Amino acid sequence: MEFVSIRIITGDVARLVDFYERATGVAANRATEDFAELRTASAALAIAGTRTVPLFAPGAARPADNHSVIIEFLVDDVDRVHRNLSGFVEDFVQTPTTMPWGNRSLLLRDPDGNLVNFFTPVTSAAVAKFAARATP
Repeated sequence: MEFVSIRIITGDVARLVDFYERATGVAANRATEDFAELRTASAALAIAGTRTVPLFAPGAARPADNHSVIIEFLVDDVDRVHRNLSGFVEDFVQTPTTMPWGNRSLLLRDPDGNLVNFFTPVTSAAVAKFAARATP
C-alpha cells in the first residue's frame, strides 16, 4: 500500500489553493475549478470543491468542519516559515515551539479552519528519524 494524498473539501477552491501555494511554495496543478493538487515528493494535498462530494457519497464530507486532523509539512527551517507567513496567516495557533518528541513546530489554521503544522526536526533523534525516510 502507498499513501498518496489527503483531500480537503472546501466551499472556495481558489481561495484555499492560493493559501496553500503561498504557505508551501508549491504550485498547484488545477485540473478543474473544483479540483487541484499540490504535489510533494512523498504525497499530495488535494483540494476539492463541495460539488465533488456527491461523486463519492452525498453528504459524506462538509467543508470547514475538521476538528481532528492536522495537515503536516516537513520544512528545512520552521522559524523562517513563520517569518514568511507573518502578515499573511490570520490564525497562528502556536508560534514555533520545540515539542517533546524533538520537532520544532508551527501550528496555524488555513482559511477554512483546518489545522496545519509546519515542523523541523531539531533533536538528534528526530533528525535521524526523518533522515532515514529520505534514503531508499
